[in-house]
Amino acid sequence: MSERSKRADAATEADEATGTRRGARGPRRIVAAAVLTGAEGLVVAAFGVVSLVLLVTRRPDDTTQAATLAATVLALSVLPLAAAGGLWHRRRWSRGPSMIVQLIALPVAWQLGRNGGGSLAAAVVLGLAAVVVLGCLVNPKATEALGVGRD
Repeated sequence: MSERSKRADAATEADEATGTRRGARGPRRIVAAAVLTGAEGLVVAAFGVVSLVLLVTRRPDDTTQAATLAATVLALSVLPLAAAGGLWHRRRWSRGPSMIVQLIALPVAWQLGRNGGGSLAAAVVLGLAAVVVLGCLVNPKATEALGVGRD
């Protein structure tokens, strides 16, 4: 039996165990985690694009530092976007990166909240999203649908 056949059989078993049909997007928890993780990635990417636009349209004090910030933020947006795509397609590997993103988001939300003002709203949204995604990804049905723990 080929490796591809084994994976297809495992996916079918997971579908039967979680009550999802083949071709469906999967349990709602995985879909919710994918959407929230993707939204986080899009926000980070937007911040990177805004940083690039500001670099081009304004004269920063330190051009190298501004360019490095923009490039770093854009590079950092790749992880949550890739994890979201993997979750959306129910790829086993995507759970870990998504959880890492959420664990990083929690202290970021905490620091935003300490700043107060408009940052408080962003902190609450980010913190809630991180907790919800983590809750979704540790749920037994979601882990089973992603094939975590099977070997």
